[in-house]
Amino acid sequence: MASIKAIKGTQDVLPSESHKIQYIEKTALEVAALYGYREERTPVFEYTELFQRSVGDTTDIVQKEMYTFEDKGGRSITLRPEGTAGAVRLLLEHALYNEGLPQKVAYLTSCYRYEKPQAGRLREFHQFGIECFGAQDALADAEIISLADRFFKKLGVKDLALQINSIGCPECRKAYHSALKQHFESNKEQLCGTCHGRLETNPMRILDCKSPVCGEIAKDAPRTIDYLCDECKEHFENLQKHLTAMGIDFTVNTSIVRGLDYYTKTVFEFVSNSIGAQGTVCGGGRYDGLVEQMGGTHIPSLGFGLGIERLILLMEAQNCYFPEPPKCDVYIACIGENSFNESVKYVNNLRENGIAAQFDLTKRSLKAQMKYADKIGAKYVVVIGDDEIATDSGKLKNMETGEQTPIKLSALADEYVKIAK
Repeated sequence: MASIKAIKGTQDVLPSESHKIQYIEKTALEVAALYGYREERTPVFEYTELFQRSVGDTTDIVQKEMYTFEDKGGRSITLRPEGTAGAVRLLLEHALYNEGLPQKVAYLTSCYRYEKPQAGRLREFHQFGIECFGAQDALADAEIISLADRFFKKLGVKDLALQINSIGCPECRKAYHSALKQHFESNKEQLCGTCHGRLETNPMRILDCKSPVCGEIAKDAPRTIDYLCDECKEHFENLQKHLTAMGIDFTVNTSIVRGLDYYTKTVFEFVSNSIGAQGTVCGGGRYDGLVEQMGGTHIPSLGFGLGIERLILLMEAQNCYFPEPPKCDVYIACIGENSFNESVKYVNNLRENGIAAQFDLTKRSLKAQMKYADKIGAKYVVVIGDDEIATDSGKLKNMETGEQTPIKLSALADEYVKIAK
């Protein structure tokens, strides 16, 4: 019978690799906390309507990529494709807005999208995201960009290009949509089948199409920033002033629209050339109408999300620092039945003092135990037999240098601390 393998588009995290994710997640929450963001956690699945109302019916996510199924109660359920919708639902359901605005939340979460797996793009992937509810001013836009920038710098990621744009508000976007539709109408026959439908429902989605033909037509499309109303224009100008004051370099890229319908005004991406075609490492922006669209009052909001797997690819490509995975500090090798029983006490004492300790659980030969200690990267080994137990003595061996130091077994934890310094 053939062995069962992981589902296409998913990947296992091996014990030898998990420390990288733990390091990134720890750093993410530490940086978020500096800005006042606290962690939230939402369910892995929600009612499908949540994503239809928030992400938008015209997006590829809703039309093609969501994992949707009917549960045993006949309700339509969807595995979350992104983090913002759940965060908004949490805000409204638990009335967090009554605790004062702005509300700042952060999350580390898994997401699910049915799309073609490739390097840096999986069907199950993990995100670090932040959402800020209740801040209208462009200062808030600059702050979340600053948070992302500081996070990347703390991880040692280099050569990231920040690209910003404004896609306006619903009012000024009407004129832009009209101009955009007129542009694409003149090239309608060359558009892909999907973009034919977008032309009627949401022509801005064509700008985000991955088809080379549609992309070429989009190069000469009208620019969003040429159709901004006075308020949106001022907001975008202020954002640029704040980023300059913060010392954050940026370029204006008018082709950025992001792939979700809820965005308004500011949109931005951090882009790298170190990982090939999938160069966008972080993306976000403002979504001032989403809370109201979800049944709440008007609460201007904004946020960003970044993929952990793609970030690891980038960090590995740039040889960024990762801490060493945790190793065994002390391995106790046993000789004889009595020593196995006694070793339990020594191991427990080491662990109570915060020292990572192991001993043989399979009662192998001393030679096999030493071989195993070497495989797991044990820093020190102490061999315990009847003589060592009787005399309360032993030798702590440094596995790297081979140096052996006489110790008192009953004070093993204290002895290790002295030697390991």
